[in-house]
Amino acid sequence: MKRFSKLTAMLLAIMLAIAILPLSATGTQEKPAAAEGALEKELVLYSSMTENDLTNLIKLFNAKYPDVKVEVVNGSAGELTARITAEKYRPQGDLMWGGLSNSDGMIYSEIFEHWLTEYEDEIMPDYRSNNGFYSLDHLSTIVFCVNTELEKELGIEIKGYKDLLNPKLKGKIVMPDPNSSSSAWNNVCNMMAVYGNDSPEVWDFIQKFLSNGVVISTSSSVAFKSVHTGEYVVGLTYEDGASTLLKSGATNIRMVYPEEGASASAFGCALIKGAAHPNAAKAMINFLMSAEGQSELGTALETLRFTNSKAVYDTKYLPASSEIKWVSRDIDWLIENKRQVLDHWNTIYASIHK
Repeated sequence: MKRFSKLTAMLLAIMLAIAILPLSATGTQEKPAAAEGALEKELVLYSSMTENDLTNLIKLFNAKYPDVKVEVVNGSAGELTARITAEKYRPQGDLMWGGLSNSDGMIYSEIFEHWLTEYEDEIMPDYRSNNGFYSLDHLSTIVFCVNTELEKELGIEIKGYKDLLNPKLKGKIVMPDPNSSSSAWNNVCNMMAVYGNDSPEVWDFIQKFLSNGVVISTSSSVAFKSVHTGEYVVGLTYEDGASTLLKSGATNIRMVYPEEGASASAFGCALIKGAAHPNAAKAMINFLMSAEGQSELGTALETLRFTNSKAVYDTKYLPASSEIKWVSRDIDWLIENKRQVLDHWNTIYASIHK
């Protein structure tokens, strides 16, 4: 009887432990993604985000997890996903933040773990993961970054796409390469939303736009930094990049949301398949997706719009959504037709630069 009592007690303890495990959004029991005691001491973050974004994220994350040393590898979305692919048999990174858009579909399915955070049901419905492995934490609205001093010298006022065709801007417009840059593809998506997916109107605009001497850069940051320094008059970019310059004190630039309409991609983070430090990576992704994390980061940055419906933050560097003319994107169409859109873009660009 004594031996039986010990066994019974042991079974009861196990049953009690199972009973108190947290429940997932579907009601099934699961282990916490990353218990604090199980966190690795290192974390390698691949990111296309700005220095300001990264500095604030790491500061806030380390306030919660002070023992985790975060190493950052910065680059464009194309550079980083190519690197992760090349390293897939021996991953060097743990997670990627930024450059991963809801318009990507399943193209990176093989390099990221199919894992989502416990906060997915708190995300605004339009921005919940549409592939099962991107955790979409923030929005990237397209903007033109305009150098106001050079704009005034040229005697023009840039309000929308039609103004980018002005001969006075020939050779004075810069944007990243949409073949490798998520922010550039974001801008191409907006052109499709404004003029119509694959319509004669959108390709007519793109032909005239590229013919106006548009400079294609290799880095997303060039599209706002080089406008600030006066190398270009206009950069096709995203509001986080341009508004970060405003926050840092820039007085010679402004953000233009094209009068024809603006839209946003949802961007996020993902756990690299086979990551060496998966628990620390999951802790950071959970932080990025939680209302607490987005509220803290939104307040600290003032340059990003976030996706958790419970997040609360204020910003003086971004206009209210009500002040922007919004257009809708057909995300499914963009996913299905991205390759053919880029092929058409490349054909036009090659014909101009032959």
